[in-house]
Amino acid sequence: MARWLWVLWAVAIGTMSARAADAAAPPAVVDHSASTGFVAQLALDGPIGPAAAEYFDDASKHAVAAGATAIVLRLDTPGGLSESMRQIITGMLACKIPVLVYVAPNGARAASAGTYILYAGQIAAMAPATHLGAATPVSLSGSTPLPLPKIGDQPPIAGGSPASAPLAGDGDAESHKVLNDSIAYIRSLAQLRGRNVEWAEQAVRGAATLTAGEAAQQHVIDFVANDVSDLLAKADGRKVQLGDRTVSLQLKGAPVRDYAPNSRSRFLAIITNPTIAYLLLLAGIIGLFLEATHPGGLFPGIAGGICLLVGLYALQLLPVNYAGLALMALGIALLAAETVTPTAGALGIGGVIAFVVGSIMLMNTEVPGYGVNLGVIAGIAVCAAGLLGLIVWLVFRARHARQFIGDEALLKEVAELLEPIAAGGEAWASAHGERWRVRCESSLPAGARARIVRRQGLLLWIVPI
Repeated sequence: MARWLWVLWAVAIGTMSARAADAAAPPAVVDHSASTGFVAQLALDGPIGPAAAEYFDDASKHAVAAGATAIVLRLDTPGGLSESMRQIITGMLACKIPVLVYVAPNGARAASAGTYILYAGQIAAMAPATHLGAATPVSLSGSTPLPLPKIGDQPPIAGGSPASAPLAGDGDAESHKVLNDSIAYIRSLAQLRGRNVEWAEQAVRGAATLTAGEAAQQHVIDFVANDVSDLLAKADGRKVQLGDRTVSLQLKGAPVRDYAPNSRSRFLAIITNPTIAYLLLLAGIIGLFLEATHPGGLFPGIAGGICLLVGLYALQLLPVNYAGLALMALGIALLAAETVTPTAGALGIGGVIAFVVGSIMLMNTEVPGYGVNLGVIAGIAVCAAGLLGLIVWLVFRARHARQFIGDEALLKEVAELLEPIAAGGEAWASAHGERWRVRCESSLPAGARARIVRRQGLLLWIVPI
């Protein structure tokens, strides 16, 4: 076991060292004015999380190093984690080539965190039948930071920062800070790109939404494009701000090269799925428990250790409620205690309840895509309850089962005489698969069967049947 752990540790150190070396290497300087370049296309589909942030960071750097003149970031997301969103936007603002954010295909959306990313692009475009908005931050508890007013009830917004504007509801100081920080962030992006600042605030404060056509009319986006070719054609010739200089886009007819997530990003996307992380955590705990109760098995311990470490790594990247994690640990401990010290279900029932409540609390958040599937929790809870019922049934069955050893088992046996016995005398008999000396108050012939009534040392007392 120790040898395997050392091997895993060495591999992890090697991977981190290689990654640190790659990150330390300066990106290649490319002449972006050349017309012979290409356009790199990246796709963010699904929730915005650590895997999406790492994918954008790696893919954009590779695109710049390969000589791309621009990046098309195709977006279809219900939202995601604020930290990952800010990491993506930081990469976009620091990118050495323009980033064109395109909400596509038809029916896609740039909701919540996607709205901020759309505002951050030098060019913001949407396909027909798409929408954006609903960018109100959501806390870990699953509630919005403040009771939000209806859109029609909002007073007109004057110039200046909204931080001093009165907020509806009786939210606490932390909620006000979260909301005001989000408003200031999206306003800064809107001002940087010269887009509709007022609607940006409405998207955060009042969860406002717009369709693609409405967004173009209200100057939230630059235009509506049918596909990537149409996007490049409409963006061609536009002047955008790239750092401290202005760049004229020359994109019409440029070839498009797709950049898919690498194996590390795909692996990270799998393990940071809350349901997968939850199952890895359970698999690790169960594997270590089996190894502790069955020493020498090795495989359960090795597999459990790996699953537990990977699950814990994933959990530290996700918005975890540690009270829920503690309840899960308590529930599993109570179930384990029930298996070794049966209490007719008292510990087990408490364990199942603690486990289910902790699982629901673990990632109880309204951030899209970042909650454990309730069906998985229900399935595991049913299995745990079934296991508990089986243990209790086995306990009661053992208590009422027939005894096979000791005096209690012997007194329920029938002895068969191997020789005649006189009244008050002794003889040999077969009982419980063994030869015993028996004594009887009645005379019996050989082969007669008699019931054992008591044992006196190595002598059995019998009575006729």
